[in-house]
Amino acid sequence: MKEKVIISACLLGVDCKYDGGNNSLPEDMIVKLTGKYGLIPVCPECYGGLTTPRTPSERLGDKVVSKTGADVTRQFCKGAEAALYLARLFGARIAILKANSPSCGSGTIYDGTFTGTLAAGDGVTAELLKANGIKVIDENAL
Repeated sequence: MKEKVIISACLLGVDCKYDGGNNSLPEDMIVKLTGKYGLIPVCPECYGGLTTPRTPSERLGDKVVSKTGADVTRQFCKGAEAALYLARLFGARIAILKANSPSCGSGTIYDGTFTGTLAAGDGVTAELLKANGIKVIDENAL
């Protein structure tokens, strides 16, 4: 039986990114991953009730705010809880998440100024998964 791994759905080509697109990995990488792991696609932002497309958001301290200033922290937290639920349900101990995302970024995220500036930190989902013993890596570590 293949080890189960949580993965950002956008990395598998699902059009769930804020702008309606995706961040698909190269096809050969997806084939390698699916050959080795049982992949469980997640989009915490969609699971939290946000639409696609949606206004971009960034983490600002303990909150997540959209570019228009709306507080979307509750939706990001709800989506993170859903991702954790799935990880537990399937016994996943690893998550491959989208780099720099306010949900999925691990180690660096956009700083909340909407200027493309990166800062040290984790997205809401990455932070919750790590706190619950799940190893989080981003697509750049593959």
